[in-house]
Amino acid sequence: MLGSLSLLAATPFAFRSFSPSSNNNRSLSSGTNHQIAKQLATESGRGSQKLLRRHVFPVYRRVSYGSPISAVMIDDSSTITTSEENTQNIGILDIDSALRPFKDHFQYRIKKFVDQKNLFENYEGGLEEFAKGYLRFGFNREEDGIVYREWAPAAQEAQVVGDFNGWDGSNHKMEKNEFGVWSIKIPDSEGNPAIPHNSRVKFRFKHGDGVWVDRIPAWIKYAIVDPTRFGAPYDGVHWDPPPSERYEFKYPRPPKPKAPRIYEAHVGMSSSEPRINSYREFADDVLPRIQANNYNTVQLMAVMEHSYYASFGYHVTNFFSVSSRSGTPEDLKYLIDKAHSLGLRVLMDVVHSHASNNVTDGLNGFDVGQSSQESYFHTGERGYHKLWDSRLFNYGNWEVLRFLLSNLRWWLEEFKFDGFRFDGVTSMLYHHHGINMPFTGDYNEYFSEATDVDAVVYLMLANSLINNILPDATVIAEDVSGMPGLGRPVSEGGIGFDYRLAMAIPDKWIDYLKNKNDEEWSMMDLSCSLTNRRYTEKCISYAESHDQSIVGDKTIAFFLMDKEMYSGMSCLTDASPTIDRGIALHKMIHFITMALGGEGYLNFMGNEFGHPEWIDFPREGNGWSYEKCRRQWTLVDTDHLRYKFMNAFDRAMNALDDKFSFLSSTKQIVSCTDEENKVIVFERGDLVFVFNFHPENTYDGYKVGCDLPGKYRVALDSDAWEFGGHGRVGHDVDHFTSPEGIPGVPETNFNNRPNSFKVLSPARTCVVYYKVDESVEETNGINVISVSETLEMDASKQKNAEESAILILPRLIMEIKKIHKKLMTVTPPVSMRNCKKMEQSRKVLKNQQLLC
Repeated sequence: MLGSLSLLAATPFAFRSFSPSSNNNRSLSSGTNHQIAKQLATESGRGSQKLLRRHVFPVYRRVSYGSPISAVMIDDSSTITTSEENTQNIGILDIDSALRPFKDHFQYRIKKFVDQKNLFENYEGGLEEFAKGYLRFGFNREEDGIVYREWAPAAQEAQVVGDFNGWDGSNHKMEKNEFGVWSIKIPDSEGNPAIPHNSRVKFRFKHGDGVWVDRIPAWIKYAIVDPTRFGAPYDGVHWDPPPSERYEFKYPRPPKPKAPRIYEAHVGMSSSEPRINSYREFADDVLPRIQANNYNTVQLMAVMEHSYYASFGYHVTNFFSVSSRSGTPEDLKYLIDKAHSLGLRVLMDVVHSHASNNVTDGLNGFDVGQSSQESYFHTGERGYHKLWDSRLFNYGNWEVLRFLLSNLRWWLEEFKFDGFRFDGVTSMLYHHHGINMPFTGDYNEYFSEATDVDAVVYLMLANSLINNILPDATVIAEDVSGMPGLGRPVSEGGIGFDYRLAMAIPDKWIDYLKNKNDEEWSMMDLSCSLTNRRYTEKCISYAESHDQSIVGDKTIAFFLMDKEMYSGMSCLTDASPTIDRGIALHKMIHFITMALGGEGYLNFMGNEFGHPEWIDFPREGNGWSYEKCRRQWTLVDTDHLRYKFMNAFDRAMNALDDKFSFLSSTKQIVSCTDEENKVIVFERGDLVFVFNFHPENTYDGYKVGCDLPGKYRVALDSDAWEFGGHGRVGHDVDHFTSPEGIPGVPETNFNNRPNSFKVLSPARTCVVYYKVDESVEETNGINVISVSETLEMDASKQKNAEESAILILPRLIMEIKKIHKKLMTVTPPVSMRNCKKMEQSRKVLKNQQLLC
């Protein structure tokens, strides 16, 4: 989300590449990120609290109702004991010695973290028990009745109202304990729950001005709105289906992959029709597409209930509720279980950085007349994010910690999510929220009084909790600042995320596509931008996400081909220079981002096939239209349109990682950034990648360096016919290495590599080479990778199999070899005649049942 909020995203010099050829101290800046349609003021009050001073962490009194901690802090410190050894051995300082001047800061925040965990242990039974708040708060079955609890310390009186009592709460008054928790037990009636499943409920309370107000319960599990009334407020729903109506999970979670290949998706806008899609339709129609393209992880946006659809799900109103637009909680469970059955893990885009400013249907409605200690949010300017027009949590408050940590456990355990992508982490980490803050990489920007240590400690607690509950969870941070230690374990003094999003990369591509012609592209600049990340802290790379797809911006495909996407994508006519360039660069940009930019990869729904239009959610400015809030799957499904070529290449590059696991390899060496010839050569794992960005020049016999000696062959070729290319690279050619320089003296080698081989490198192509294992007997010519070998998919799992991304066709009969050799001699762009040749080849292959 931050990528769309006008924050200056820089890649700080603190980021360190795995590549010995890159400059570890290079400081790179990027342009302003792209805006969501609604922009507000850009100034924010800066917190003045001194965060590095020594202080005594307060303790809390016991509470009689069973969750024995008050949110109101007291000054008694007599029971606090903190183990000094927990703050002395800070592993992160050994990894990065430049952090040692900030040892006091790390000791301070580690002490707060340890003290907070000790308090949980002493008063709540530990962190994991503390995070079961949803079993105590909200509506729960207890001893022949329903018990409802709500934390609202500033309320003067309170009632529970709903359909069950005709919205008259006079007979259902709640009692308040000394810590501001209201409760009531409503006995069953003749063996039936007094509050029926799927009936509407609200929390009614009187605030200090003597006015009664109705609010949706903070812990509500479901919330709905009357679709026939424009702007109608939401109602909370008591969700407690009978066993016969509860969805029961059938499939286990898939194992954690070596590297996540993430498909970012929005369920509501996933239909081809201009309407809101459902969880079940997404599960049945879209998940098979994701699996067919060889992704291993789905990241779902907009799951938590949000009253304003155009907020993309980032203005959350009800944190424990499934967005009702797409179905019920049981429908979402069906989706996640279906994903697991397909071998797909599911991450949730969780928003704990802020909350909707809505009063009638949001958490903000509990804030009436409350002080900071009695509220979910900070008071005054500190409690508002002026750019986002939303409320900011008080992460130092006990009940806020209970609410947010329990929220994470709820989604993990109730819905079987496999992890989270935390939105807006930069806003959480700093009192200035990153607004108008051009991060340069100076460590003083990360460890100062501008750092919100309460938020840092919350994130440490959150990651500890997630890992304790689900050790195989995947947790990703959306952070543009590059805070050191964000991606290191809490045990080392880090914040504990598995990955951070490499948010500067899409800005780099946008800068190039907007402001530079092809001849001006710098191979060194691109290489440094893609490899410039902190040593030992993993990144998820992406060329474009939802941020780059929203109205007012353009996707990469739209930047490259613009209006010609509406008229020039038919295979029945020759491709124009714009389309030919656009498809070629679309493949190259996404692939080099994947291969060089991180330890995982992300793509937003539809970008894999170059979706031609931006996303425009229904809003007043477009007449509340759904026309551009959908995905046109028919474009990629239509055989004579070129969208299928980009989709096939996306499938193939994921299959390449599935086969060779290059994303998870720590071996990443950029051996060549040839500015004159516009070529980048690098190794990832034992694969050799050759990217030729030159708009015209083809290089025959181009020399590339490599590590291992032996025989190399093509593993993936963006210029293959199957990907809309021109078929210029021979796939049955053996490339034998030659030794370079003096053994053991790297400076005498070719581009610091001990071996080399020569290749054909056509203009605007990327070709990957793998080393043939000659110790294994080759049977029937099987010595290259294919999608079919990698995935062993059958036709029932992959629609339009004849368009599959075959890298090299194994076990081909002689007739197929002849057809392939004929295609190899054709150099013009794809024409109607060439398309017919390709179709004939596909039919023969299909008959031989060799397609994946």
